[in-house]
Amino acid sequence: MFTAIAYLQLWISDRFDNRERGATAVEYGLMVGLIAAVVIGVVMALGGQLEGVFDGVSDQLPAVAPAAG
Repeated sequence: MFTAIAYLQLWISDRFDNRERGATAVEYGLMVGLIAAVVIGVVMALGGQLEGVFDGVSDQLPAVAPAAG
């Protein structure tokens, strides 16, 4: 995760360097692919743990009676 952030920071600083102008579709495609891979990896790695956390919080909440309508 830190590597992705460091890469993003380096990419942004390079983009604002005036020696090169404009980004190509390939660069944008690589960025989108990198972001997607990071998101998928985090969700797969933490998905089960997060589900357990939310289930535990849900179990701790008091039951609420349905509103009379």
